[in-house]
Amino acid sequence: MLEVKQVSKLYENQRGVRHIDFSMNRGEIVGFLGPNGAGKTTTMRMITGYLNPTHGTITIDGMSMADHPKKARQKIGYLPETPPLYPEMSVRAYLQFIADLRGIPVREQKQRIGGVIERLGLEGRERQIIRSLSKGYKQRIGLAQAILHNPDLLVLDEPTSGLDPKQIIEIRQLIRELGENHTVLLSTHILPEINTLCNRVLIINQGSIVLDGQPDQLANTMGETFEVSLEVMGPREAVLAELRGTPGVGSVRELAGEPTAPADAEAAAPAVPVTAVTAEGETVKVVVASVDKTDIRETLFYRMADKRYPIVSMKKESLSLEDIFLKLTTNESLDSAAADGGPTLEAEEAVPHA
Repeated sequence: MLEVKQVSKLYENQRGVRHIDFSMNRGEIVGFLGPNGAGKTTTMRMITGYLNPTHGTITIDGMSMADHPKKARQKIGYLPETPPLYPEMSVRAYLQFIADLRGIPVREQKQRIGGVIERLGLEGRERQIIRSLSKGYKQRIGLAQAILHNPDLLVLDEPTSGLDPKQIIEIRQLIRELGENHTVLLSTHILPEINTLCNRVLIINQGSIVLDGQPDQLANTMGETFEVSLEVMGPREAVLAELRGTPGVGSVRELAGEPTAPADAEAAAPAVPVTAVTAEGETVKVVVASVDKTDIRETLFYRMADKRYPIVSMKKESLSLEDIFLKLTTNESLDSAAADGGPTLEAEEAVPHA
């Protein structure tokens, strides 16, 4: 549906996006992440035809944006971070205006407008002046103008920015429903939104794509070791010694915790760093890391079972999306470049676009 091949946008004396290269299949919802000034908005403006790339090609459903811009744009619905609304118009008048701009045949306009009003929960608001509506309803109207011409590709830039929790839930549900019939490229700073809505994530940093993958597989890709948290029943020193001596184990990190006393204990025991006393006996809580990415859960299970130290709980540890994002986008060179007066992508994003 979308192919972005070696796309760059360069500015004199300023860094821009360089060699952006990715594609999207029909029906995907792809999250587009990056710190402020990384080039997200510039990339989305090039995809939607608002900016021309310096180098590279953008193809929408097999149609080149450079060679057939009008036909390619007809396949795209775009919601900028600030919805392109006319506040003095009514909801229906505005959608009628958009239908005319999009070249929707007059005989189809009434049905199309009625359909998006119903789909986006705007019934009863048709004659209301846009200025008088809440930000949540303005976002709905922005989505309505983006899907009115039934595009194949939806490009949404921060669609839940500035909304209250109830409005965020409503807009996320709308995006999820839109994803059933459209390909969606979604830019957001709300990382849980990616896990909630997207089946794939792109992370851009300093104008280049630094990661492309499925959210649930990113931790395995980024992790340098395999980690598992354990609670093991047995004497602390003996359990730690056995864990550290297990083949494939690189490190054992003890977890601090509060002990729980037996039910008939007269007073609670003082806090201890890694052990807890239960009615069944003493337990030790640790995080065990392998020497590489090898899954060591089975090895740990049989080792502890052989030594008769029961494993009370075992859970695989993984990097969160927040951890991965920070790992990929935290770069001291950005701070030093700014301190030296060098160009940054924040400057690139601030350049007026024709």
